[in-house]
Amino acid sequence: QVQLVESGGGLVQPGGSLRLSCAASGFTLGYYVIGWFRQAPGKEREGVSCISRNNASTYYADSVKGRFTISRDNAKNTVHLQMTSLKPEDTAVYYCARSAECIATMMGVGIDYWGKGTLVTVSS
Repeated sequence: QVQLVESGGGLVQPGGSLRLSCAASGFTLGYYVIGWFRQAPGKEREGVSCISRNNASTYYADSVKGRFTISRDNAKNTVHLQMTSLKPEDTAVYYCARSAECIATMMGVGIDYWGKGTLVTVSS
């Protein structure tokens, strides 16, 4: 069955870095775009980043542009989110999701599978 499993979350100090991974199974990763989302306590889930099927296009929320980098390795069925210069406001549960197209995905539309999330806490 289709599964998306996030890993790499944890506690990090402001200014630090983390690399999240999304391991895909049960389908051919190269046929889909993958988006990263986050949900902070008391807030709605928001689109953070998305990557097209062949790495040709990447999308970022304004709040993370220049600090986060999304990448994928279709051969290893994995998508990564490298996060640098982390801020306390980046604290959230981060989810990866499968979809067909990135622009809609960034708005939370057209997603058919979600992972269960990994917690990122940015605090001193």
